[in-house]
Amino acid sequence: MRQVASPRVRLDAIAIGGSAGSIEALGAVLPALPAGFHAALLVVLHLPRERPSLLCNIFRQRCALPVREAQDKEPVEPGTVYFAPPDYHLLVDSGPRLCLSVDAPLNFSRPSIDVLFESAADEYGPRLMAVLLSGANSDGARGLRAVQAAGGATVVQSPDSASSMAMPQAALALIQPDQVLPPARIAALLTTLHKEGLS
Repeated sequence: MRQVASPRVRLDAIAIGGSAGSIEALGAVLPALPAGFHAALLVVLHLPRERPSLLCNIFRQRCALPVREAQDKEPVEPGTVYFAPPDYHLLVDSGPRLCLSVDAPLNFSRPSIDVLFESAADEYGPRLMAVLLSGANSDGARGLRAVQAAGGATVVQSPDSASSMAMPQAALALIQPDQVLPPARIAALLTTLHKEGLS
């Protein structure tokens, strides 16, 4: 396990991805973030395509930050949680603005974590942190590599704390992330960055 110092630049965005078991992990992270948190949070979870997402309803009641489903061409606002809608890729475009796409699934997934991470890395570079949570496939690993190459910070949920270990393990097989942490410590890291004026 590699653990390094906190980012030295202020984070403008935190991209989070997960699949099976990730809602539980998110439940430890998002409600812990205080009002006034600076960075926008862009979240992709693998969801059934044929049903509306209930994630906004679930987390809106538990979070101090505004929570909404991402809309195409919407400007990214600081301190806001954006969930990708079912069956759409979520990307970050110049502005920064959110972009929704119906391009082909990647890693059998739409939305794809790799698509979010790679586009966010292009837009934010070192002002981005990417967090990969529990999941049952390899989506997100290549995206983390792109974030790392762009100078961003990378965090992977520790496999022993994940309901589905495949996604964290795939990431750890591809890169050496900055932090490997259970959800409660991911929450603590983000709140510490906020207190230090870095998020």
